[in-house]
Amino acid sequence: MRRLDICLFLMTVLVTPVAANERPNIIYILADDAGYGDFGCYGGTHIATPNIDRMAGEGIRFTRHYAGCTVCAPSRCVLMTGQHTGHCRIRGNSPGLLQPEDVTIAEVLKTAGYETACIGKWGVGAPLPLSDPNDHGFDHFFGYVSMWHAHNFYPEFLIRNGHQQALRNICQPQWRGQDGRGVAEKRVDYAPDLLTDEAVKYIRDHREKPFFLYFALNVPHANNEGGKHSDRPEKGLEVPDFGPFDKEDWPAPEKGFAAMIRNIDRDVGRILTELRETGLEERTLVMFSSDNGPHQEGGHTMEFFNSNGDLRGMKRDLYEGGIRVPMIARWPGTIPSGRVTSLISGFQDILPTVAELCTADKPSHLDGVSLVPELLGKPGQQQHEFLYWEFSEQQGKRAVLQGDWKLVQLKVSTQKPSGFELYNVADDVSEANNVAAAHPEIVKRLSALLEGAHVPSRQYPLFAGESE
Repeated sequence: MRRLDICLFLMTVLVTPVAANERPNIIYILADDAGYGDFGCYGGTHIATPNIDRMAGEGIRFTRHYAGCTVCAPSRCVLMTGQHTGHCRIRGNSPGLLQPEDVTIAEVLKTAGYETACIGKWGVGAPLPLSDPNDHGFDHFFGYVSMWHAHNFYPEFLIRNGHQQALRNICQPQWRGQDGRGVAEKRVDYAPDLLTDEAVKYIRDHREKPFFLYFALNVPHANNEGGKHSDRPEKGLEVPDFGPFDKEDWPAPEKGFAAMIRNIDRDVGRILTELRETGLEERTLVMFSSDNGPHQEGGHTMEFFNSNGDLRGMKRDLYEGGIRVPMIARWPGTIPSGRVTSLISGFQDILPTVAELCTADKPSHLDGVSLVPELLGKPGQQQHEFLYWEFSEQQGKRAVLQGDWKLVQLKVSTQKPSGFELYNVADDVSEANNVAAAHPEIVKRLSALLEGAHVPSRQYPLFAGESE
């Protein structure tokens, strides 16, 4: 019997769950490459997002919440496992697989009697077996297993529980591949809409038992294959139509991006409506976030809609614009409405939070803390000693945040790493003023945290020699 099986057996025996109708359903909605400034409740002014804004007004909005990493695969690994990128298995978008000993949110909640579903983009590593989400705790999966497949909004197939389900789209022959990426020449079934239909149906069909639904969108990510290899630049951000933005004097990719943000808001509204109509509204915690900061791909420019707000940087950066993301939690009748918190939190906190709410025993060696006291407006919220990120691409980079002080280092995998950059992100949210020279004692303290947070990984080496 493998170690995980033994742990799950003991958790089942030792945990005495409360009555099913006293535990919340959990819906976690994750946008793909949406920025801190893309939504009205976070200062966005260009694209109306009334449903997400309403969700924030009826719940709690976090202003200092951080993604697990600055690109999708490692960020989603942090979310699923509760470990930061110095400890977790998947630390980049290059090849790698979760292992049996990596315990996910889904596996934890199954021990407490929850039905579990992942609908949308999985992409926790590459290349992946088609059953990978099911192998790691999800009873039901529908969507994209491969992160590269998820670039294609009109794919020839999606994956349902380990098997291909054919769609009516046809991709250009030169782009047909095993992982499903491509550019469609015949566009019939728009996958993001199919995913939302599936999520709504799942809620309707599972109203009798507690469930965990991880609804992982693949928008507003760009279809870079479409943008680069097509005479129609709007294919880089492909939507069925531009809707109310069709007549705007904007480049086609920006119309597509705006339509994607509008559609995300529409789909959040569909989820909230379904919960109300099925009588699950007061029994369901809904959270909304994004896997990293905004992209500048597929013909879209980040500045066009000021997607990172006042923050510096974007996707692939460890400055605030690459990792500070929206986080909203709504649970009518339980979470007080209209609250805003500046509590420092991150993706690693989601697993311990839902484990506590669902009376499931959590794994050891987590880097996250439960946010339950903050959600419920009760005193005694545990504070993080620090948050840590590493990213082995682009010559390597790492960062640590302790309170208001943030230390960043670039080119860490080279023979001559960059010097440390120090910012007070409370006084200087745009990270415009590097004050490392003025505070050597803080640099020394935070650099020690950087060193201590990193466990070497041969698969995703941060320093020279780690892959040997």
